[in-house]
Amino acid sequence: MKWPYRKIAEFCVTGSGGTPSRQKAGLYYGGDIPWIKSGELKDSILIKTDETITKKGLKESSAKLVPKGSILVAMYGATVGKTALLGINATTNQAICNIQPNPEIVENKFLWHFLKSNIKELLHKRFGGAQPNISQQIIKETKVPIPPISEQRRIVEILNQADRLRKLRADSDTKTKRVLPALFFKMFGDPVSNPRGWEVGKLGDVCERITDGTHQPPPFVENGIPFLFVQNIIKGFINFDTQKFIAQDTYESLTRTIAPQKGDILYSTVGSYGVAVVVDTDRIFLFQRHIGHLRPKTAIIDPWFLSAQMNTPFVRAQADQRARGIAQKTLNLSEIRQFQVLVPPLVEQRKFRNAMLSLEKVNGRMKDQETLIDSLFQVILHRAFIGDLTASWREAHMKELLQEMELQAKVLAS
Repeated sequence: MKWPYRKIAEFCVTGSGGTPSRQKAGLYYGGDIPWIKSGELKDSILIKTDETITKKGLKESSAKLVPKGSILVAMYGATVGKTALLGINATTNQAICNIQPNPEIVENKFLWHFLKSNIKELLHKRFGGAQPNISQQIIKETKVPIPPISEQRRIVEILNQADRLRKLRADSDTKTKRVLPALFFKMFGDPVSNPRGWEVGKLGDVCERITDGTHQPPPFVENGIPFLFVQNIIKGFINFDTQKFIAQDTYESLTRTIAPQKGDILYSTVGSYGVAVVVDTDRIFLFQRHIGHLRPKTAIIDPWFLSAQMNTPFVRAQADQRARGIAQKTLNLSEIRQFQVLVPPLVEQRKFRNAMLSLEKVNGRMKDQETLIDSLFQVILHRAFIGDLTASWREAHMKELLQEMELQAKVLAS
């Protein structure tokens, strides 16, 4: 029995939202209607939002109320391709596509799992500007396998079980990530009160230079030198799994004044701003302007110590105070240079660095395990959507499934 494939537009209602004017924040914001920004989509069920809007804000903007059970997809921005299953009635901004499936044709969780497994393919279909974008039209034209509803539910049940195992691994990783900030506080105290009286300096004074990536999208090639975006660093490490590459001559042209090197720090400055990572490889690469590029004065400050400090609440609070913008918060380089940081003696910094690198070895092993689990989950997803995962179950329920498929066909034809 072969499953039919249908475009999302044939069995779903899709739409996008809007942003009420921030100039009327007193009238439009702080009400009882949840309002979702694309940065809040994390491939999970969404039941709480960072912001709310008023009925007046809803009425006098492009925002629209989206029902519980809808699927959300971030079409652009730092979290492009991220999804959520809506666990509440809510509104969204314009960077989010909402998808409302016909329950007689497809289970919302089945479609949600399918979209999560096919995001890379959607991103391949179109890129806009300096970073990838997904248009609502591309989503509407995406073809989806349509098994009988009972089989969809069986697939969702299996995928949910597998996903729970992944989340247990992720919870363990989250606990591990708390160790480094705790170690920093143990060795240096609270940077806000600075009880040990460490020297304090401006970030601009402890770095040789603070710049950013290329401001114009370079010509891209099929294979070559990786070109990174903000989403390649916001998980706290440099992810070279990119879909954009530049040629060697382009790289040489764009790095005449400075090229990233081992020991430099990359810092996200737009959208998911405030994430610092050390360049810990000799691999050559380049990046967009939304990533800050810091070269520490190593006679004064250790790059690993500085990077860890920039990820503490102490520096994060400074970033929050200085970020500007409405749709997407942005940190200017001039503001970053003014950040205050602790500058203990180098010997103390290096003790921290050694402990940090030991911890990162443990984290590396855990990431390898996470990668393996993710790979196995992708295999399960692939088998699920080509029909292999439920083949035996399907054979045992063939008569009922054929009847369901007839009903689905009638609904699609009506």
